[in-house]
Amino acid sequence: MSGKSWSARTRRDLIIEVWEDLDCESVGARELEQIQRALREKFGEGALESPASIARAVADEGAVLRHPEVFDCDLAWRKQNVDKRTLPAHLDFASLSTAFESMVQLEEKRLALQSNADTNGLTELRNAVTGVRKDSLLRARSKIIDAAQREEAKEVSQWLTIWLQAPELFSDWLDLRRRSPEFRKKFIR
Repeated sequence: MSGKSWSARTRRDLIIEVWEDLDCESVGARELEQIQRALREKFGEGALESPASIARAVADEGAVLRHPEVFDCDLAWRKQNVDKRTLPAHLDFASLSTAFESMVQLEEKRLALQSNADTNGLTELRNAVTGVRKDSLLRARSKIIDAAQREEAKEVSQWLTIWLQAPELFSDWLDLRRRSPEFRKKFIR
C-alpha cells in the first residue's frame, strides 16, 4: 500500500478510498493502522485521525467493526499521542465523577494559561478539549456500552461543549447543572 497514489482530495474521502481498496469484510486494528498510514503519506502528520474517528467514518459507509480491536487500537494511539503539556494524562472523562474532577483541573489549567497570557497554550488546550469532546460523543453513540454509560458520555460531551463555548461561565453553569432536577433525576441514584 505504501507509495500508492490515492485520488481522494479530503481526509474523509481518503479514509473511504483506502478502506474500499483493502476489500475487507470487517475493520479492526490492522486496517485502521493502514488507513492512518495512508493519511500520513498523503496529507502529512497534521492530518492524522484517531482510530475511533476512522472507524466511525467507515462504519457510516457500511463497514463492520471489530469493536474490541477498535477500542484497544484507539486507546493505544491516544496514549502515544497525548500532548502532556496541553492536557495532563491523568484527566479522565469516562464517568461523571472523574469528569467533574478533571473539569476542575482543566479549568485551573485554563486560568493559569490565561493569567500568563499564553495564547498558544490556550489554543492547544482548546484543541485537546475538542478531541476529548469528540471521544465523548463517540462513546455516547456506541452500541457496545450500556445505556447508563452512554448517558454519562452524552452529559460529559455537553459539559465540554459549554466549556469550549464560554469557559469563563463554565464553573457557574456546571454548578447550576449539577443542582438541576433533570440532572439529579438522571444521575443521582
